[in-house]
Amino acid sequence: MNDDQMALFPDQPEQRAQGHASEPQIGPHSSLRSAVRAFADHMQRIDLAENTVKSFLGDLSFLERYLGHEVPIDTIATKDLRAFMEYLQHGRGVPCTPKSYARRLTTLKVFFGWLASAGILEQDPAANLVHKPAASPLPAILSDDQVERARDACRTLLSDAKNPDPRPQFLFHLLLQTGMKKSECLALQINHFDLSDPAAPAVWVRYKDPRRHHKERKLAVEPTLPAMLQLYVAAYKPRETLFPCTGRNLEYVLHKVAQVAGLPGGISFEMLRWTCAVRDFRSGMEPEQLRRKLGLSQMAWEDTLPKLQALTARPL
Repeated sequence: MNDDQMALFPDQPEQRAQGHASEPQIGPHSSLRSAVRAFADHMQRIDLAENTVKSFLGDLSFLERYLGHEVPIDTIATKDLRAFMEYLQHGRGVPCTPKSYARRLTTLKVFFGWLASAGILEQDPAANLVHKPAASPLPAILSDDQVERARDACRTLLSDAKNPDPRPQFLFHLLLQTGMKKSECLALQINHFDLSDPAAPAVWVRYKDPRRHHKERKLAVEPTLPAMLQLYVAAYKPRETLFPCTGRNLEYVLHKVAQVAGLPGGISFEMLRWTCAVRDFRSGMEPEQLRRKLGLSQMAWEDTLPKLQALTARPL
């Protein structure tokens, strides 16, 4: 699920309240066509990407043709949506790939979830629809042994007699402990770190875009990380952003760690994000707490949780 789709469901109650004032004047007895048009207006208001809007409206056009343009939205039940998905898969006479099936199911969940969250429908008829994601390889993660080899590599790079570099150690541990995305990492500033309690340091993930404020969160880090941060700041002297470089530069830093550690599969932001999630999940972190730590919407979590469960079942 991309960030545009996540933005359709703000997590914070106050954001929902702000959204009500600008929501369209449609009610539970409105036609499906009217609801789809209102949804289109809603997507334009929150400035979704053009391709996202086209994708949602294209999928909803199939639903309109199947159920009828004038059907009142409060008469649409879960059984009708299940029948529609069955029709897409077996009744149209046109093959529906697993990827297309999953995307159209997501469209139903987003559309009816919006109607329910906006108070237009009392209940979400798509809530009980089960995602059947297209089969895909599980994300790559680091095993416990590989994590230790990477940590040793970071120490090696830090203690290099000719060119000691604290950046690999700080970056690697920051990502392993927080699971933040590359874009979130690049937006970090020194004042985003809360070091007021030496025993419980933390870092804030901030967003400049108001539409992303619901993704902001405070993440705990280990007490050893502030010392790594101090070494990094002393060596690199960042001013505005903590990492005044491109994402490619930081990818190269992780690549260097993998080289020194002898990890042919490399190390990436995504790999460390998943490794962090699996380690937290395996240690017993509550699913809702982990969802919020990763900054995922409820819908994105539906896709993430089964992968975490599968990855956790593997020895690390």
